[in-house]
Amino acid sequence: MERRTIGPAALEVGAIGLGCMPMNWAYTASQRNGEDSLRAVHTALDAGTNLLDTADMYGPFTNELLVGRVLKERRADAFVSTKCGLLVGDQHIVANGRPGYVKRACDASLRRLQTDVIDLYQLHRADPEVPIEETWGAMAELVAAGKVRALGLCAVGARAQRRTGAGMHDATVRQLERVQQVFPVACVQAELSVWSPEALETLVPWCSSRGVGFLAAMPLGNGFLSGTLTPGSGFEPDDMRARHPRFTAEMMAANQPIVVGLRRVARRHGESVTAAQVALAWLLAQGPHVVPVPGTKRERWAAENCAAAEVMLTGEDLVEIARLPRARGSWD
Repeated sequence: MERRTIGPAALEVGAIGLGCMPMNWAYTASQRNGEDSLRAVHTALDAGTNLLDTADMYGPFTNELLVGRVLKERRADAFVSTKCGLLVGDQHIVANGRPGYVKRACDASLRRLQTDVIDLYQLHRADPEVPIEETWGAMAELVAAGKVRALGLCAVGARAQRRTGAGMHDATVRQLERVQQVFPVACVQAELSVWSPEALETLVPWCSSRGVGFLAAMPLGNGFLSGTLTPGSGFEPDDMRARHPRFTAEMMAANQPIVVGLRRVARRHGESVTAAQVALAWLLAQGPHVVPVPGTKRERWAAENCAAAEVMLTGEDLVEIARLPRARGSWD
């Protein structure tokens, strides 16, 4: 698989990453299977993926434990990314950016991951009660201590602003400018996909101009862009798509032309090429610093996602994708 570099230290990662969150968090619990998930991780590593993206809040904690089982056997094959800064309660999630907590969280993640160093440590969300410089400074101390190799920031945009995309990542850019004065940012992670392209307006260019990597989260639109979801089939209550404005039966039907367009492009590249692979290839075409991180818990989809690195879109393809209808949600 093609290798891409992120951050001032030119850290090398596979062009396609693996998002491990669905294995233990946010998607239908009844479909989770630890052994299946382990096979998915091994399949991705075998295919050349090395970036494994997790977080202490996924589970919470259980996703890091699962990834740790793989790292115990194949640490040399993996570039491990995890996150801190969010605490999960019974019915709520709160930010915690206090320096002492960040350091304890890192030590706990190292134990669960069964490794002595985290390749990329990301701040999941800034704590509004703690100056971000203080949180970032504590994370920088972890680099100095040899526990972490590089630092990243996750961008959390307001969903309501997605209608126009105006100013969606302004707050994140301001945070990035502040933390850059403390310690270099290696990468930014934010949602980016064919149906959520807002990060292309300011966030991706900001990263490109500074040699900062961009990890594209939810690159397949929470599974919608794969074309494998049937409008009206519904989601179990614990699946985050059950509350997502684009996953009502009406909106899923309304957004089908996007999938149809991706399939049309896919057919030009061969019978085995899928809409999901075209969606990932579109992200790879947005710049050499962009690394899509599709999440899955299935071996089959892990292999398919990795193979997207071989799909080379033409200028005609990119123009056609740019002309696809704007995605709709129940807020529209």
